[in-house]
Amino acid sequence: MPNENLTRRILSVAGGAAAALVLWTLTGPVAGHDLSAETGGAVREVGAFAVLAGALAAGLAAWALLALLERTVSRPGRVWTITAAAVLALSMPGPLGGAADTASMAVLAAMHLAVAAVLIPCLGLSARRR
Repeated sequence: MPNENLTRRILSVAGGAAAALVLWTLTGPVAGHDLSAETGGAVREVGAFAVLAGALAAGLAAWALLALLERTVSRPGRVWTITAAAVLALSMPGPLGGAADTASMAVLAAMHLAVAAVLIPCLGLSARRR
């Protein structure tokens, strides 16, 4: 069922982005913390657009990698899940080292984990074997 699989993947990418945006909303507009990160020596506020764009970019890249693996390896779901977990681990120094303060560090790390918690299992389970 190609349409069902397409729908599942679209919902996975959207769900990862929504998870990040919910965390941003709860800590920013609701709790009143200005989420900020240090980039290029300057401290910049992390807004909703940046959160949404980053999560969507990660989700679409994850989908593209899964599509490539489905064409090249016999067990794409397993390979993709292992690769995605490794990418998550390698990406964690970004929020842990680039946040402007401890609260921002915690929120940015939580956003990374929230997006991964949606994308890794949902996209992994949608993989088709060769």
